[in-house]
Formats: sequence, structure tokens, C-alpha cells
Amino acid sequence: MGAPTEVEPPVTTAAGPRQLAHPTRDEIRLEGVLQALSDPVRLRVVRELATAESELSCSYFDLPVTKSTSTHHFRVLRESGVIRQVYRGTAKMNGVRREDLDALFPGLLDGVLTAAAGEAARLGTG
Repeated sequence: MGAPTEVEPPVTTAAGPRQLAHPTRDEIRLEGVLQALSDPVRLRVVRELATAESELSCSYFDLPVTKSTSTHHFRVLRESGVIRQVYRGTAKMNGVRREDLDALFPGLLDGVLTAAAGEAARLGTG
């Protein structure tokens, strides 16, 4: 019997206090993505991120919820695999994980974003 080998920590764990845990591509599940996108506030965030030319900070968003609720929404999006969050200095920057989502669920993100834009236009909510 050899000496026990060290087990590498899973990719989903944060490596330090300034790094956030994200699911690997293989850990992203359709039901988690759909649940994350089913909330109007989270869908609004993803719509804005999807049209942005670069990452956006959490403070960029003017959401109709408290700061703690906003933090919860970003966490749900990150933990479901919809967005990636990274610290840049003191700002937490956000971007859609389009490549991963398109590889796993072709057409899903574009379909949801198109439907959300159509609904917003129909309801006059922007």
C-alpha cells in the first residue's frame, strides 16, 4: 500500500477570498439555468450583460431590490452557471457564460433573450 495521495479540490470551490466558486461546464444543469432565468430581475441582468461590450460591475445595475437581494440574484446566476463573476480591484465584474451555455444548450440563451425582448416591447417595459 502506498501513501495516501492528496485529492485535488473540485473546480467549483473558490481558491481564495477574492475568487468566487463557479460550476464547471459539465456541472451546469438545464433546470438550474431555467430557474435562474425565470426571475424577472435576474433575466433583466442577463439581458443587459448579453448586450454589453464588456463585463459590467454589480454596481452598474439599477435594480428595484435591496442590495442584499441584488447580491442573492447575482449569486443564483453565478451558481447556476449563467454568469461568471470575477473581482477587478474592489469591483465584482459580471459576464454571461455564453460559450458554455451555447455549447450545452444550443439556441437556449438566444431564444430566451429574444422572447424577453419581445415581451418587454409588448408590455412597454423596455
